[in-house]
Amino acid sequence: MQPKVIIHGGAGYSLQDKGGLEAVRGSLRGIVQQIYARLLHGDGALSAAAFGCRLLEDEPRFNAGTGSVLQADGQIRMSASLMDGQSQRLSGVINVSRIKNPVDLATWLQTCPDRVLSDAGAAELARELQLPIHNPLTELRLGEWMEERKGNFQRSMAGVVAESGRGTIGVVVLDQQGHLAAGTSTGGKGFERIGRVSDSAMPAGNYASEIAAISCTGIGEDIIDESLASRIVIRVTDGFSLLEAFDKSFQEAAKRQRDFGAIGLDHQGEIAWGKNCDVLLAAYHDGDRIDDTLELPTGLQVGVASQG
Repeated sequence: MQPKVIIHGGAGYSLQDKGGLEAVRGSLRGIVQQIYARLLHGDGALSAAAFGCRLLEDEPRFNAGTGSVLQADGQIRMSASLMDGQSQRLSGVINVSRIKNPVDLATWLQTCPDRVLSDAGAAELARELQLPIHNPLTELRLGEWMEERKGNFQRSMAGVVAESGRGTIGVVVLDQQGHLAAGTSTGGKGFERIGRVSDSAMPAGNYASEIAAISCTGIGEDIIDESLASRIVIRVTDGFSLLEAFDKSFQEAAKRQRDFGAIGLDHQGEIAWGKNCDVLLAAYHDGDRIDDTLELPTGLQVGVASQG
């Protein structure tokens, strides 16, 4: 089967905190090309999704891994998950610190009976696996936190600080065997209460079956309230096309003024996306070419890529 891939680097209202349009486009398309090359060489869906998440976590302009935002106490706590569509198995970590790639823990947990670990358990697993200690802090994220701290975290400031809460990365792939997988990773929404849990390690934000796979980005609480990723997959399972499932789910969410985006693939290779925000930082390879969603009109948009 012709492999397909779509990735995202977050959602929001501008690209100003990520270097601008061309910088983001270059990063996303370059990563898509690397993932697609692995798929062409025979990588399975789960392996390719984890590989793509690792590349995005290593790109400081995105809020995951290196470049993650700081919580209210000035600490970085990251979450990530993988879901294998063939086995319909989710694994992940919640609020883990001091590692480079949270998705590496999610990958290892795919084979375990206990597949989602919170902060203390995830830290212990990182020690067991002898993962090197890594500080994911960047000067940009520290500067954001310091600026917001001046305002006592009242969220009154415009610009880069306001954009941090919508940052997540995600990868959805269809491999040559027709298997699907999804991966999602985040540094959180920034300045949140200690212990807050994002959607990224839940089926609400990252979900895959044999029929469809979805990764979400945006305001985590909105994604959780809509159970967005699993809702779209279930609709496809029940007979909706992927585009129809996206459209119905996003129309419903718009009535409740949700703020998020999502990317997805189905088992026939259809690629789709949707957003209720202004900008969705997504790029994809449809089997023929690479394209992106960076210049979609603002507001509610749902679409599909042409078949490769």
